[in-house]
Amino acid sequence: MSIGMEVKLWNDKREREMYDNFAELYAIIKATERLEKAYVRDIISPQEYELECQKLIAHFKTLASTLKDTVPSIERFADTYKMECPAAINRLVISGVPATVEHRAAAVANTSTSAAIVAECVQNFITSMDSLKLNMVAVDQVYPLLSDLHGSLNKLSILPPDFEGKTKLKEWIARLSKMSAADELTEQQARQLHFDLESSYNSFVAALPNAGT
Repeated sequence: MSIGMEVKLWNDKREREMYDNFAELYAIIKATERLEKAYVRDIISPQEYELECQKLIAHFKTLASTLKDTVPSIERFADTYKMECPAAINRLVISGVPATVEHRAAAVANTSTSAAIVAECVQNFITSMDSLKLNMVAVDQVYPLLSDLHGSLNKLSILPPDFEGKTKLKEWIARLSKMSAADELTEQQARQLHFDLESSYNSFVAALPNAGT
């Protein structure tokens, strides 16, 4: 074999996408393990930890759903690649919520409920945006995600009735309800929806310091 010859790790586009997803899953697990250790050692604040952890959990759930046929067991995936990330496996697979949310569960009911809804909103935001990146643009794929997100935002009392995320989601849901289930968003529509979701997510995060939780 020539020294300059390129060695391919995949044979076709589908196989390449699978390995790309494996690499992303590996990175999420490693990042979560580092985050858990940083939190335990008080290297980052609980607020920073919670936001980053919510993002990682949401990304993980979307990716795990995509890989459910090729990676039926996350624990086995971690063992295969000798990852040794017990804290990440516990957080991503077993718990499914940040440690800060777990800790608040034993506190005042209103506080823990609010924290859980915030976590739910963040996960729904990330899942919706990730799904568009994965080209899940059929109405029967997009509509349930936006409906879940809209519902979780409505449960959070710290957001005003005219919060831009609620307004934009309501407009998109109304638009999708007029389409058939098999219809797909055009590339331009998908791009605009992702932009609206990202903008709404940033506004949502900016509103959190005023939550009083």
